[in-house]
Amino acid sequence: MSHIYIIHGWGGSPEEGWFPWLKQKLEKQGHKVHILEMPNPDTPAIREWVPFLDKNITPTQETILVGHSIGCQTILRYLETLPHDIKIRAVVCVAGWFTLNELETEEEKEIARPWLEDPIDFKKVKTHAESFHYIYSDNDPYVPLENKTIFEKNLGAHTHLLENYGHIGGEDNVRELPIVLDIIKSLEG
Repeated sequence: MSHIYIIHGWGGSPEEGWFPWLKQKLEKQGHKVHILEMPNPDTPAIREWVPFLDKNITPTQETILVGHSIGCQTILRYLETLPHDIKIRAVVCVAGWFTLNELETEEEKEIARPWLEDPIDFKKVKTHAESFHYIYSDNDPYVPLENKTIFEKNLGAHTHLLENYGHIGGEDNVRELPIVLDIIKSLEG
């Protein structure tokens, strides 16, 4: 069975939204599941979040990384730092982004700036996972639909559209996300 790590997003926590539900379902299937509590979630910084994954994940061929929102970028930036011979099973990104809408305050813009502007070596990232999966919603207020194309073009991601799920998180009252279970089950086949 797989070792699955779930990475929450900006302002998130391990208890929010669909994370506890997913953990319970996957553990019943025999997977080892870890929902990481990211440092300083209200002010996520690449220099803190990527090393945090490095300290808390042991990447193997049985590793699956699941991220929400900025957690997806954290995963990709973490993969970029791995030695060339390490490859994990899969990455599942939920409401991940490279472009954003609805940043309202100067503080939000300042927090987001490095995530939006510091380049990611997608070619290198692709070498560290067997497959990438991107789940997005048609009415996400923060994540423009153009992100689907970026995930497909740069990572060869399999994309999955959800209708009317917003940002697919706790603030949207999403308490279950069966599509993530389906993707992980498909990886075992």
